[in-house]
Amino acid sequence: MITKGNKIKDSQDILSSIRRIAFQVYEINIEEEYLVIVGVGDRGGLLSEMLGQALVSISDLKLKYVNLTIDKAKPYNNIQSNVSLESLKNQSIVIVDDVLNTGSTLIHAVSYFLQIPVKRIKTAVMVNRNHKKFPIKADFKGLSLSTSVNEHITVHLKGDSSGIYLS
Repeated sequence: MITKGNKIKDSQDILSSIRRIAFQVYEINIEEEYLVIVGVGDRGGLLSEMLGQALVSISDLKLKYVNLTIDKAKPYNNIQSNVSLESLKNQSIVIVDDVLNTGSTLIHAVSYFLQIPVKRIKTAVMVNRNHKKFPIKADFKGLSLSTSVNEHITVHLKGDSSGIYLS
């Protein structure tokens, strides 16, 4: 894949950020036996797997992976999960996405899990762009980046072009 734009972080920087986030997630959940890691979409799913690998290397947490599909253009529409909500009751949840832009996707993901009783919900993103329109924040972030609304952030987590790009 050919990527245009300025590379802000390379693959090693991303792995370092994921490891730091893993320690932060573990610190908050040190009393837990189980942790649910929710990946939003494809990139959030891949990032959640990478976070899970880092967590396994530093903790004894038993992880349950959930994939959440949200229509980013119309997030209030049908949200789909590969796991039943009922099976996630009273669990600690970390929702993972690649970029927090307006907060629309994350707030809809959080609201989806608020249909059941949970211990806690935290959010993790690789890039926080600080353009929020909704009252949600990233509890764990790889990078905070103040950008103009005309700029675009791309997170590539695989292959030779792995990195975070600003264009």
